[in-house]
Amino acid sequence: MSVSIRPARADDLTAMQACNLQNLPENYTMRYYLYHAMTWPSLSYVAEDAKGRIVGYVLAKMEEDIAPGDEPHGHLTSISVLRSYRRLGLAKKLMLQSQDAMASIYKASYVSLHVRKSNRAALSLYRDSLGFTVQGIEKKYYADGEDAYAMRLSLKQ
Repeated sequence: MSVSIRPARADDLTAMQACNLQNLPENYTMRYYLYHAMTWPSLSYVAEDAKGRIVGYVLAKMEEDIAPGDEPHGHLTSISVLRSYRRLGLAKKLMLQSQDAMASIYKASYVSLHVRKSNRAALSLYRDSLGFTVQGIEKKYYADGEDAYAMRLSLKQ
């Protein structure tokens, strides 16, 4: 399967939202995708197959509400890869592209994310493949009441 990773464009947002709706319980409005695309155009990426179909994406941003004394940092909002394209390393490639852009363009010192405690596949990706560490547990983080692990990865060389 030939799949390429490239920066997300405004005309990808509908396909990104469709990918999210197909795979994830947390869904976002088109306005939210548009806000990310317009505010941080260099942080979100898509995986595109040979036919031009979006088969995965990462939606990311820079954190806007930085506590006094905290450093600039990015946040992974959402990532999804269609089931038939999993186990090809696409999620890791998408994450790395976004993380590199956070560090090089915005001088982010780290990236944070939240993940469902029950999502073993995502936990393995974040912890084992990418090196994220669990910073804590956010009780009832998700709309259905499930707890989330708050995770972080240093982007400092």
